Amino acid sequence: IKEQNKKCLLFFRLGDFYEMFFEDAITASRELEITLTGRDCGLEERAPMCGVPYHAADGYIARLVEKGYKVAICEQVEDPSTAKGIVKREIVRIVTPGTLLEGNTLKQEQNNYIVSVICRDNQFGLSVADITTGEWSATHIDSDNGVRKLLDELSRFSPSECIIDSHVYEISNVNEFISSKLNCKTEVIPDYWLDIEGAKKLLMKHFKVSGLHGVGLSEDNHLILASSSLLHYLQETQKCSLSHMNHINIYHLDAYMLLDI
Repeated sequence: IKEQNKKCLLFFRLGDFYEMFFEDAITASRELEITLTGRDCGLEERAPMCGVPYHAADGYIARLVEKGYKVAICEQVEDPSTAKGIVKREIVRIVTPGTLLEGNTLKQEQNNYIVSVICRDNQFGLSVADITTGEWSATHIDSDNGVRKLLDELSRFSPSECIIDSHVYEISNVNEFISSKLNCKTEVIPDYWLDIEGAKKLLMKHFKVSGLHGVGLSEDNHLILASSSLLHYLQETQKCSLSHMNHINIYHLDAYMLLDI
């Protein structure tokens, strides 16, 4: 399970505790200031290990996410009383800064936004969501002062997490702004998410429609790729249908008076 989630700290359910092992245990012990122990694991040296009670895990997870870590939560998915051998376990959710649903780091009066940005032909597609409320919006930023407009929009939303394609990643002043000014965690979108036909199918399946005209995405590939990438990431981390995100608001920058940073 850890091999499949290398970028995450793995919270592995054992009875009434979530346990962490090896490097994850060393990291969590340091960041959470909890005791590092060990257990025999069939190797020459004991495996480093630490744990937190499952009923108090939300607070510990929120602290780790606030420090920039991703946390994969692994639960028992079959009844121990009927299981043969080791009880089957699976990742039920991956918690990231932009998908945090609970904890002290979430401010009641503020949205917790996650943003997806893609770039094609010096134009940008931007999709932004708050999964705690189901709010979801997208816009197309043209090439006329496009970078400046993008930075203004990112500043306006002040997201907790940004997922960007490789083209955006190569724009140094955008990357610098996201990391230093927004203090925001960044993930790079895998290229295979950016196949336009696959992106359309993903969105149509989510919205339960046979075409994207009624959703407002129409044939704008910038909006389609940005929104589908965001949806793909949320489905991958939340492991659920996200049925409450049943509407996407398409807005146009030239319809509003813009306030710069």
